[in-house]
Amino acid sequence: MEKIESHDKVFSDLKPPSKSKLKEFFSLFLKLTIGICLLPVIYAVSVCFVDELMKVELSVSRSFTAGLGGFLGVYLFVWEPVVFYKKGQKMVEALVKFFSPLVKVAPFVLPIYTMFIFTVFLLLNLWRNVTEYIPVFMFLIGFSLALHLVFSAKTLRSKQGDSLKSGYLFGFSLIYILDVVIVAAFFNSAFGSFSLLSFLNGSYQISNDIFAAVFKQLFMVT
Repeated sequence: MEKIESHDKVFSDLKPPSKSKLKEFFSLFLKLTIGICLLPVIYAVSVCFVDELMKVELSVSRSFTAGLGGFLGVYLFVWEPVVFYKKGQKMVEALVKFFSPLVKVAPFVLPIYTMFIFTVFLLLNLWRNVTEYIPVFMFLIGFSLALHLVFSAKTLRSKQGDSLKSGYLFGFSLIYILDVVIVAAFFNSAFGSFSLLSFLNGSYQISNDIFAAVFKQLFMVT
C-alpha cells in the first residue's frame, strides 16, 4: 500500500506544461521543420546561380569568386572585419526605421554594401563605359556578399538559445536564399547573358524535383 501511495504521490506532483512552454516548443518545432524544408531550396538557388554566372564573361565570374574567397582568406587568417558589418546594419536600420517591423529583420536580410556597390556600378555604366573596371566591382561585390553572409550567420548563431539551433537553421536559410535572389536580380540588370527568369525557374524545378523524390521515398509504397 505504501508503494502504491508513493507512486500516486509522484504522479500527482507532475504538472502539465504551461502554455508558454507549449508555445515555445511548437515555435521551435515549426522553425526546425521549415529550416529543413528550405535546405533543398538552398541547394537549388546555389546551383542555378552558378549556372547563370557561368554564362557571363569569364572575367566577371572569376572576379566575383575571387571576392568571395578573398573575404574568407581575410576572415580566417588576417582579421575579422565585424566593425564594417555592424556599421552596415546600423545604416539599414536607419533606412527602414520608418517601418518598425523591418528594423529587426532588414539588417540581416539586406546586404547593404553589396547593393550599394552594384547600384554605383549600374549608375556609372549609364554615364560611361566601365568595362575596364568590371573585375574590380565584381571582386568588391563578392567580398561584401561573403562579409554579410558570414557575419549574419555568426550573429544569428550567437543569439539562438535552443540546443537544436532551429531558429538559426530557419533564419540563415531564409537570409541566404533572399540574398542570392537579390544578387541574381542585380546580375540580371547588369549582364544580358544572366537571366533572372531562368534562375528562378531552374531553382523552382530543382527544388520541386527534390521534394517530389523525398515524398515518394517516404510515403509511396512500391
